[in-house]
Amino acid sequence: MTASGLGALPSKLPWVGTTIFTVMSKLAAETGAINLSQGFPGFDCSPELVGLVERYLKSGFNQYAPMTGVPALREALAEKTGQLYNIHYHPETEVTVTSGATEALFAAVTAVVRPGDEVLVFEPAYDSYVPAIELNGGIPVFITLTPPTYAIDWEAVRGKITDRTRLILVNTPHNPTGRVWTADDLSQLAALVQHRDIWIVSDEVYEHIRFDGRPHRSLATHPVLQERTFVCGSFGKTFHITGWKVGYCLAPKELTTEFRKIHQYLTFSTVTPIQHALADYLQNPAHYETLPDFYERKRDLFLGSIRGSRFHFQPTEGSFFQTVSYEAMTDEPDYELAVRLTREIGVASIPVSVFYHQKDDYKRLRFCFAKDDETLLRAGERLSRL
Repeated sequence: MTASGLGALPSKLPWVGTTIFTVMSKLAAETGAINLSQGFPGFDCSPELVGLVERYLKSGFNQYAPMTGVPALREALAEKTGQLYNIHYHPETEVTVTSGATEALFAAVTAVVRPGDEVLVFEPAYDSYVPAIELNGGIPVFITLTPPTYAIDWEAVRGKITDRTRLILVNTPHNPTGRVWTADDLSQLAALVQHRDIWIVSDEVYEHIRFDGRPHRSLATHPVLQERTFVCGSFGKTFHITGWKVGYCLAPKELTTEFRKIHQYLTFSTVTPIQHALADYLQNPAHYETLPDFYERKRDLFLGSIRGSRFHFQPTEGSFFQTVSYEAMTDEPDYELAVRLTREIGVASIPVSVFYHQKDDYKRLRFCFAKDDETLLRAGERLSRL
């Protein structure tokens, strides 16, 4: 009993503690290490975008935005999606602006999942997925992806589907592995769900960060998948503004109706002047069309800086993360090695085991290369001493 006579508050997420991203970033700050752990850019956004926000701030656009999002931004998103993927979402009834992609993912899961429903999750998985499922009474069912390719075993997926399967969570390009879905992946998934009442939430926040000429294959580009998919996106990764927390959800009208019922009681609306600024900024496609080359150069710079090291790796296909194997160096658990490298050589990373529900340890670390060139070269020089 507490001093007031109350019992302990039962936790809805008893297994959840401080996230690994907070732990490693805090350790990096305490030790003065180069922080390649948490996934945020180490450089600022465009001065043009900042100027647009300032203009709208000073022009009186400082009250609540519409719950669904500023019309101009929804229209710009619909136009962009049509131009890039030849998919047409109606800005009034099928596009919703959210306070970050994490909110979009949570609202989508909440709109679909009821107690006892099973949700297929490909792991290693981003850490917000399973809590969203469990808070809604769902049961996560895991499909394990293994290095070095992290390719999906579609027969294994088929074997996990039951009459209770209600939702499948997809992430492409994938965090933490960087894998990008192929046309065959879309076809395989479509064949599995075509005659079943299964919905899909697709996390596509890294859509513009893919390499070596690979296209982004949004799940919305497949007609069977499009009609049952909530596509969740983010401006944070695309425009280097993770701290602004502006995301969105694209979904057919019937799905959007249910999505918005949840969204209106989570955040209701998202910061108004920034929405107007982003609507203007989206009018110039060069702001996102140049992103693959920008990050591919950073990937190659970082990998070139550790090519002489004892790490083994395959260049990541997408996202701004690179996983590396240290099997040739040590048998240490990946968490212990990540902490040791932060303290001893001054480079922080994320142990990939934290993305598996049973903490499967394949001796991999994840590094974020969304940093300035000097930082990447300094980190690479330190890692190459090992």
